[in-house]
Amino acid sequence: MSEQLITTDRQVDVSQCFNPQTGTLQRHIFTDEAIYQQELERIFARGWNFMCHESQIPAAGDFFMNWIGEDEVIVVRDREGKINVLLNSCPHRGNTVCRAEIGNTRSFFCSYHGWNFDLDGRLVGMPGEKEFYRDEIDKSVWGLSPAAKVESYRGFVFATLDPSAPALADYLGWVGRLGIDFLASKGELEFLDGVVKNRIQCNWKLAVDNLYDWYHVKVSHGTALKLGLVSDAAMAPMDQMVLLGELGHGIGGPGISEEKFQDSMRRLQAGEPASVWYDRNVADRMTGNMIEELGPVGKRSFGHPNIFPNLWVALTNQLCLRIPRGPFETELWWFTFQVNDEPEERRKFNLFMANHVFGPAGILEQDDGENWSHSTRGAKGAFGKKLPLNFAMGKGSDRMEADASGQSRIETVVNEHGQRWTYQAWQEWMQADSWETLLANHSQPPQGDC
Repeated sequence: MSEQLITTDRQVDVSQCFNPQTGTLQRHIFTDEAIYQQELERIFARGWNFMCHESQIPAAGDFFMNWIGEDEVIVVRDREGKINVLLNSCPHRGNTVCRAEIGNTRSFFCSYHGWNFDLDGRLVGMPGEKEFYRDEIDKSVWGLSPAAKVESYRGFVFATLDPSAPALADYLGWVGRLGIDFLASKGELEFLDGVVKNRIQCNWKLAVDNLYDWYHVKVSHGTALKLGLVSDAAMAPMDQMVLLGELGHGIGGPGISEEKFQDSMRRLQAGEPASVWYDRNVADRMTGNMIEELGPVGKRSFGHPNIFPNLWVALTNQLCLRIPRGPFETELWWFTFQVNDEPEERRKFNLFMANHVFGPAGILEQDDGENWSHSTRGAKGAFGKKLPLNFAMGKGSDRMEADASGQSRIETVVNEHGQRWTYQAWQEWMQADSWETLLANHSQPPQGDC
């Protein structure tokens, strides 16, 4: 790969698409093809993208297929134990060199002309090297293109195509790291074989901003509430906490005060049965070192983290990638984990939630997908795409509270702080022509009134 990320000359001015002061968003960002192409270059090719968990590829030759935007990549562990991320495209004619989604192999073979590549991407041979190429091809420069950087945080593997990207830990910041800590701090994780995949006719950004949305629950998921699949109290409309991190990372949803947390701990330690919606969450945090690892504010947050741009850490021991498939389609990938040595009753509960809440068979995701697809459709019309959308809920009515630990937070009611932060970050990523520009001009999380 060249030393600098190659981009095209086209640039769409998106500086007026989102107004942070009013919370209004121009809806054509969900359907404009030029905007979508710029997202692939300036967001997905530039950012750190989740690839897999290390437990998915434990042995040499193990591989897992994933995407960075619309670039298909192979995540593979080589013979030295290093994890490589390689573009699944032969440099001879561009054919894919791997067709399986997961497996184990000794090398990657192009079915078009027979070029063969080692686990680190090196070209190791091709038919007619002596007879047809006259021994004049330099195999060292014609291997599979690697990602610019590959790093892991607590076993979760990420990759970026941009060599100027900051280190993964710096990119995630405390909010992004906390989002992963919610899952990783539970104990040693075991990936459950099989990534559940489905496509929805919606723009990927609508699927992302919905994870912060606790306003829709009682309306969209009314059936689930009536069936008792989720409880009305657990939606906690009056007990919400929002954490905002640099570069667009955020966590939004239910959260409780320190007083409520301590009261719940005292009751649970005394052997009293769970009596309020957050008791189960507090009980989870009391195991191992979770309270210390999550911090004084993080331990009280039970919301949904989004690692910008498109990785949702769900509280059902799952991750979900919202992979773009054009302006009008998104592919959802659900990764499910279990904690080793977890009680059988808890394992069964987590599996039930994974199968019946989210994913194509999940009652909640079916409701959501229908809404997202209609919202995308509503942005296609010549008249409709010119109308703004309202993301002003809670604007100017709340306050970012600082904490000595550095974990600043907004403690409030149902709100749209997370959505506004996402679209503000999106706009800044789209306007920046390089990491240098983005790091110099991106917004810091608010302080005080917000």
